[in-house]
Amino acid sequence: MSLLDRLNHDMKQAMRNKEKDKLSVIRMLKSALQNEEYALRVDELSEAEELTVLSRELKQRKDSLQEFSKAGRDDLVEKVQSEIKYVEVYMPQQLTSEEVEQIVLETIQSVGAVSKADMGKVMGSLMPKVKGRADGSLVNKLVQQHLS
Repeated sequence: MSLLDRLNHDMKQAMRNKEKDKLSVIRMLKSALQNEEYALRVDELSEAEELTVLSRELKQRKDSLQEFSKAGRDDLVEKVQSEIKYVEVYMPQQLTSEEVEQIVLETIQSVGAVSKADMGKVMGSLMPKVKGRADGSLVNKLVQQHLS
């Protein structure tokens, strides 16, 4: 089942169950996916492209969560937290920090990196392996630790 099919199915379920918040997030995700299809001028997004859109939407919400927390807007913090929870349902299983560290070490070894000057090579090779399954800031921090 493609992601859009799954979203359509879940949207119908949310309508039946009168889950307004969930319905809103699903509609937003569908819209983001359809906008990406339109922008790329394709009939259907690849799995990697769908993952890119979902990751972008999740990152936007996490950034908003930080801003609302700083501003003391507890009402908006709760709303964004529930949106994050709904978006995460459609994301692939996240890697543990140990798994990410193992992938980082393997990638550093495979590209032959020895210093921070090789950071670009490592990140370029590493990010496609963990895309959507690990937080980019965690990956960046681990690479820097192992290259210093």
